[in-house]
Amino acid sequence: MRIGELAERTGVSVRSLRYYETQGLLDSSRNSGGQRVYEQEAVDRVHYLQRLYRAGLSSQAIRAVLPCLDTPSLVSSDAAFERLVQERDALRTHLVEVRETLSALDALIAFNRQNRPAART
Repeated sequence: MRIGELAERTGVSVRSLRYYETQGLLDSSRNSGGQRVYEQEAVDRVHYLQRLYRAGLSSQAIRAVLPCLDTPSLVSSDAAFERLVQERDALRTHLVEVRETLSALDALIAFNRQNRPAART
């Protein structure tokens, strides 16, 4: 499939797909006209990349853990395993911080609801 179709099927911009390629996160080949062509598996790959980005991982971190996705046996290497553990631990810390922030916002909202002046009509 061409880049526009991949963008449409994944909800990701063409610009982002090009960025993923420059970062070594996504592969394509070129057709005789020089246009990028992607395999069907690219849809799943882009969805996976999006989940990792939403989780807060950087391109560099994603590039480091992708070999473990592509070849799960690589997880047995010490460096890959340690990187996975580091990223997981960083995500856990981030989740704790997000939960704390959410609780603080909930408390602030509750306080303001209780102490709001009555609406004037």
